[in-house]
Amino acid sequence: MTEVRAEGPDSVPPRQKAPTIYDVARLAGVSHQTVSRHIKGHRISDQSRERVEKAIDDLDFQPNSAARSLATRSSRRIGALAYEMTQLGPMTTLSGAASLAREAGFVLDIVTMNPVDPTSARAAIDLVKQNDLAGILAFTPTDDVRLELESTRFRVPVYVEHEVDDDAHRGNLNYDAAAVVAEHLLGLGHRSFAHVAGPGNWPSSRLRAAGFADTLRAAGVTPPQAEEGDWNPASGFDAMTRILRRGERFTAVFAANDQMAIGAIAALAGAGLRVPDDVSVAGIDDIAEAAFVSPTLTTVPMRFAGQGRFAFRRLLAMINGETLPELGDELRGTLVVRQSTGAPADASR
Repeated sequence: MTEVRAEGPDSVPPRQKAPTIYDVARLAGVSHQTVSRHIKGHRISDQSRERVEKAIDDLDFQPNSAARSLATRSSRRIGALAYEMTQLGPMTTLSGAASLAREAGFVLDIVTMNPVDPTSARAAIDLVKQNDLAGILAFTPTDDVRLELESTRFRVPVYVEHEVDDDAHRGNLNYDAAAVVAEHLLGLGHRSFAHVAGPGNWPSSRLRAAGFADTLRAAGVTPPQAEEGDWNPASGFDAMTRILRRGERFTAVFAANDQMAIGAIAALAGAGLRVPDDVSVAGIDDIAEAAFVSPTLTTVPMRFAGQGRFAFRRLLAMINGETLPELGDELRGTLVVRQSTGAPADASR
């Protein structure tokens, strides 16, 4: 328990001068123009960004957003429509956006919603519209939320982080992650698969399913019938149980995210199947638990914080009337091979 005590005036240390952008530049070893570009949300080199962010943290530098707002007569608040804050992906993505917003001198006003309830989405949109904002950042995981946003007129720039089925090709982060998993399993010699998919009304789920299925077809393998889960371990367990009841033969399981993969492994163990001796299992996201479950889980990181920062950079470009930044390779995850995948022991299974 922290004890707070009032002290006399003689005990108060002299107030130190607040660090400036020039102090940050000096400590980071870059120009003050580079620091300014980063604070405004513009893209700088990865090496410079790391040095600038460390200097900002070390100096506890705070951009003077209040003075900037008075000078420009513009709001320094961003509305953020968010969802599923208890889940790693959405929470980390929003944290990344909030971090860059803070560095750029903005405050993120977060309004949460239920992504599968159109009434909840409409209420959240109406609420965020009531505020004096510089722009709105909308993370829309489902088709229902996207439709609600498309039917709404806004007075400020709105960046909608949303995917559509036309994005089902190489270059899309979700599609690519699933394709990488499929290539890994095919490379190990697997030719018979099970698929624990995410909910069908989530574009990210459909894109991961497409990346997996297209890669199998390109290798001459017929994709399996998918069983849908709801992103959590219990739904992965249930989906895997339904697959097992069908009596189909398979040597590898692709789960659309790590949590469902963990549930699937539990269902396989309950059926007397060992991972990876009898069945290989791989997921997507690289959640913290993936490195500590038994067996440790093969997966592809999705770099959610980077995605959040990228979304904010694009919104800031819209606010400033600038060209939107392009997606860079730094957001693309590479396969992390762990204990849950291996060559099939019996190719006839």
